[in-house]
Amino acid sequence: MSTALVFPGQGSQYVGMGFAFSEHNERANAIFAMAREACGRELLDAMFLGPEETLKKTDFTQPAILTVSVAIYEAIKDSVKPAFFAGHSLGEYSALCCAGAMDFKTAVEMVKLRGSLMQEASGKAASGMAAVLGLDVENIKLLCEKVKPAGNMSLANINCPGQIVVSGDSAAIDAGEAAAKELGAKRYIKLAVAGAFHSQFMQSAADGMEQSMAVFKMKDTAVPVISNVTAQAVTKAEEIKKLLVRQIVSPVRWIESVEYMKAQGVDTFIECGPGAVLSGLIKKIDKNLKTINIEKPEDLVKLQGI
Repeated sequence: MSTALVFPGQGSQYVGMGFAFSEHNERANAIFAMAREACGRELLDAMFLGPEETLKKTDFTQPAILTVSVAIYEAIKDSVKPAFFAGHSLGEYSALCCAGAMDFKTAVEMVKLRGSLMQEASGKAASGMAAVLGLDVENIKLLCEKVKPAGNMSLANINCPGQIVVSGDSAAIDAGEAAAKELGAKRYIKLAVAGAFHSQFMQSAADGMEQSMAVFKMKDTAVPVISNVTAQAVTKAEEIKKLLVRQIVSPVRWIESVEYMKAQGVDTFIECGPGAVLSGLIKKIDKNLKTINIEKPEDLVKLQGI
């Protein structure tokens, strides 16, 4: 048996996430204490008490999901010896932190900066995202061509067969609905996000991140982390920094990431963090892969025998 630890991204958050771990696990509670020190009491209040509207704000959501994911890893790390770490979009920062590329304080600072830069970039143009169900990558590329008269659209998240997210001009996202149905899409769901993440609309955020990268201390990792940009393993600190900048404007290649780990012998994926979104996607990529999600202390029994 070979395992990988995977970490969710934005959209998996909910009010109350992580609270039970903060109450019942000393290591996890230490991470929440560090988050409070780095981000203020408001972050923990948003996580544990809400309201949901506050938790949904990018500058709260990103450090909140990172905190819960790393806290859960701290609670389970003695029980698992992963062959790889991987995360979806924001989750890549959780993966890198848990793999030892950076300490938690650095990870929180990076994620806070990333969130504010992405929020700022979102305000520069009317843009958005939509999930397209039932079309493959080639048809999504065709969809992006079809809506060009309305504006730019590109692949953002290649999540699992039949579920791909696109980013683009608001006009292109609007035009995409009818065009997707013409191509045979089952559903076209506009997403409630601030802007067109993982696209060229985020170039100013990527530039800001690149300018700040020298400030952040990072180390090589002993266990490889899968990059969203390349869907390949990476261990070197300088390469990781470059890929994190590119990640902001590049598609999340989740299908290829899972297929890569599977090709290296991984048969069990343990999801650390709120919800079980990645477990669901992995099952759709290959139903024979084993998935375990850990989001509450009672889930720890699932690790017996791993």
